Amino acid sequence: MTPLNLPSYDYKTKEIDGKTYIHDAIRKKYLVLTPEEWVRQHFIHLLVTHYGYAKSLIRLEGGLAYNRLQKRSDIVVFDRDGKPFLLVECKAPEVKINQSVIEQASRYNLTLRCPFVVVTNGLNTFCFEIDFETEKFIQLKDLPTIERS
Repeated sequence: MTPLNLPSYDYKTKEIDGKTYIHDAIRKKYLVLTPEEWVRQHFIHLLVTHYGYAKSLIRLEGGLAYNRLQKRSDIVVFDRDGKPFLLVECKAPEVKINQSVIEQASRYNLTLRCPFVVVTNGLNTFCFEIDFETEKFIQLKDLPTIERS
């Protein structure tokens, strides 16, 4: 797998019928190791280990409805009150983070209304704070922290 610009960690993989699987610490099961899953698992590790987000407040590949279509959000972090706080859209390392990717995450966020949106391919990561009243995005230099209780 492609080396990422995210902290490395001691991940667990296994081979089944010639396919490689990676352990997902949130869902507590092995998933097929795709380039996007590689990025998602590293980003989860970053959120939990480096930013102190609780595993119990993270939902992966949650369903959401947008324009009568069923979509899946990659990572959603909830605050201590159970409100969506941070939406993360993960892409494979070879996918460039461009306006189209940012717009995709923004469309998903119309349903969730997270105050923070992140797009990452594991090589480049962009975080935005959303002001829903003015409909403006403010690019942040770092991810937001969440208060621990």
